[in-house]
Amino acid sequence: MRYLDEFRDSELTKILVDRIHRETTRPWVIMEICGGQTHSIMQNGIDQLLPPQIELVHGPGCPVCVTSLELVDKAIAIASLPNVIFCSFGDMLRVPGSGKDLFSVRASGGQVKIVYSPLDAVKIAKANPDKQVVFFAIGFETTGPANAMSVLQAKALGLNNFSVLVSQVTVPPAMHAILGDPANRVQGFLAAGHVCAVMGYWEYPPIAEKYQIPIVVTGFEPIDLLKGILMTIEQLEKGTHIVENAYARVVSFEGNKPAQAILQKVFEPCDRNWRGIGLIPTSGWKLRPEFSQFDAEQKFSVGDIHTQESPICIAGQILQGRKKPLQCPAFATQCTPEYPLGATMVSSEGACAAYYRYAREVQPRE
Repeated sequence: MRYLDEFRDSELTKILVDRIHRETTRPWVIMEICGGQTHSIMQNGIDQLLPPQIELVHGPGCPVCVTSLELVDKAIAIASLPNVIFCSFGDMLRVPGSGKDLFSVRASGGQVKIVYSPLDAVKIAKANPDKQVVFFAIGFETTGPANAMSVLQAKALGLNNFSVLVSQVTVPPAMHAILGDPANRVQGFLAAGHVCAVMGYWEYPPIAEKYQIPIVVTGFEPIDLLKGILMTIEQLEKGTHIVENAYARVVSFEGNKPAQAILQKVFEPCDRNWRGIGLIPTSGWKLRPEFSQFDAEQKFSVGDIHTQESPICIAGQILQGRKKPLQCPAFATQCTPEYPLGATMVSSEGACAAYYRYAREVQPRE
């Protein structure tokens, strides 16, 4: 398939791997920010092809994983109400709250529906004027425009029975939090191509300069990832720290300006709690005051719900690149996809889920 098979070409893969081996002379720690990249790396055995000096660590770019526990509990509280149809992407239903998950609410008779677009939730609200329809608006900058459009469409249609429970987060503040931490190990970043397709990468040069770290925008296929790793290693070996684009077929420096305009119209920056990590200042978006009638937290008065993270789950350390899933004593014992302690084990982009699915299918590296 054009634009897919060519980025999985085995001969080109060998060429890139050989170049990475030739370029690498010292140990380096590189973080792929996106959970989708983590799964591609594990599925395709890319980590096994790299020189032993290169360590890949896994970042917080999994929207399901970083949605705070208190927001999951708020979602469960709202979804449990008798007059509510709660709409969500499917991978949020298995994310554990303090006591149960959204699947449990549905099993108990709650009206929890899986949708594939926030606009599907708008249609459900239009078709059910006697019900309150709530969409769980999670995600990074990638999902933001569609979530914002659902609010604009609901306002245009006069749907007073539609609202969103917002858990929008943004990448640059998370990068600042990771790189500014005294325990940081990351020396190079692979930036998420789909986020940059929306936002561009104009926000990243100040980060690269401040922390003296190379940042390379890359995609999700093996060739994309290997090219991004090679470009990062070349910079690390030379001692340079600029932002480069290894995903030019999709990403431009300025990004998608109309999408950015929609985001700015509907959302404004806010502090946001990240599951397992804690509060990161100005790392999220919330609805602007003129759209407050669509804010599910206000509509259902769930703002006072507060929670405490599991003391066993080390997902926060994994999401910051400090530890790997296999270093967690609960991995594959107390924590499995069927009985997860944290979202990183159940999300389709979670690092723990990737290791559970793929890590034991490859031989340990010497």
